[in-house]
Amino acid sequence: MSESLLRVEKGHPEPEELAAITAILMARAAGRPQAPAHHGRSTAGWRRLERTPGFRAPHSWQG
Repeated sequence: MSESLLRVEKGHPEPEELAAITAILMARAAGRPQAPAHHGRSTAGWRRLERTPGFRAPHSWQG
């Protein structure tokens, strides 16, 4: 049993049509960078609520 990468959901495409869509998908895949460069901080920009103290003063700005 041969395993195909594409499946036609509706209609009966001609071999030329399948070749055209395959060429488009391959060109798009080749145009993407291999590994995205990671620029940014390694820690989260938000705080986890379970790590904060349970009490905050009523006049606190963190309310």
